[in-house]
Amino acid sequence: FSVSQLTNTNNNHKSQKNDRSTWHTVGYIPGTIPSIRHFSWLALVLTLIPGVFSFLVHSTFRASSSLSRQVQQARIARTLHVLVKMTAEDIDGKAIAATIRGEIKEEVARLVAEDASKQPGLAVILVGARRDSQTYVRMKKKACEECGIASFGFDYPADVSEEELLAKIQELNKDPKVHGILVQLPLPQNIDEAKVLDTVSKEKDVDGLHPLNSAALCSTSTHAGTEKLDWKNLASIPFHIPCTPQGCIELLDRVNCPLEGASAVVIGRSNLVGLPVAMLLMHRNATVTIVHSRTKDTASVVSQADVVVAAVGRAEMVQKSWLKPGCVVIDVGINSVDDASAKRGYRLVGDVDYNGAKEVCSKVTPVPGGVGPMTIAMLLRNTLNSCKRS
Repeated sequence: FSVSQLTNTNNNHKSQKNDRSTWHTVGYIPGTIPSIRHFSWLALVLTLIPGVFSFLVHSTFRASSSLSRQVQQARIARTLHVLVKMTAEDIDGKAIAATIRGEIKEEVARLVAEDASKQPGLAVILVGARRDSQTYVRMKKKACEECGIASFGFDYPADVSEEELLAKIQELNKDPKVHGILVQLPLPQNIDEAKVLDTVSKEKDVDGLHPLNSAALCSTSTHAGTEKLDWKNLASIPFHIPCTPQGCIELLDRVNCPLEGASAVVIGRSNLVGLPVAMLLMHRNATVTIVHSRTKDTASVVSQADVVVAAVGRAEMVQKSWLKPGCVVIDVGINSVDDASAKRGYRLVGDVDYNGAKEVCSKVTPVPGGVGPMTIAMLLRNTLNSCKRS
């Protein structure tokens, strides 16, 4: 009730006579000063709220008495989350990648202005005629052109011999105009993929897949006498980091997601994403858990995470109920599911139920438009870094 209503005198009583029947249901007649009994209905509601709140919390404790304290806390948070509807903020990978490409373009222009022979160069090898691979290669060449990076394309039929392919890579290893070599995967079955990747020199391995680059990433440098690296500035790391994992961390940094001391769960343990991104999170002092196909009670493990990185390749596997309220989700997956209403008959989704996650987490990457654009941006950064170190 307003102050004016509470302080009105009975002089207004006649003019408000017609309202008596309406207000009588709540025990108050306009134009009079209410007594405490008039608010009995309100007092009852206010009395019930703490009881309901207490019931929800204690019920959660009883139901989870056999679980760890962390799981209990996560379930309580989820119970309390019912009282506050949350809509997550999208992490716009497309916009962030565009910003990074602009930064790279400026740095390339500065390098070339100082020394024209210092233009970064990327060589891309494509084997076969897979349409998806051809699309990815076109996108990479277009990004190089946008940033002032020279691109060199080498296309081979699917039946090219392994010897011919290895000879070309060795030639490119010696070419001073080429600072990065990318072999588009997957390769045909008649070619040893590991042998091809190992042939690329580690200095020009801008995909970050060479065994020596992988080993460098797995070195924590915690013992005395080792060089301490600045893991908050990935552009300063003196070896190549895989592009997609690097893009995941860059997204987290660009949206100011705190990593030090955070509980991070990585879903998937592949050499391309899962393991490298887990190492990068650990270098940032997060407490990291890797979930895989043999993990018991995956949902319970994920529910404890402040940061979730999903890279398992299963459409919408991670459900809303798995997520801790307020967590940050990086969805690396890209899967096609049938959709008769879509023009192409299918639509792209991630490894996370995006619509459900939006109701629980604080930030989430959409699919498409999240991690994907960052992969190419990090490829350009690695090529630039290779040029600067040459």
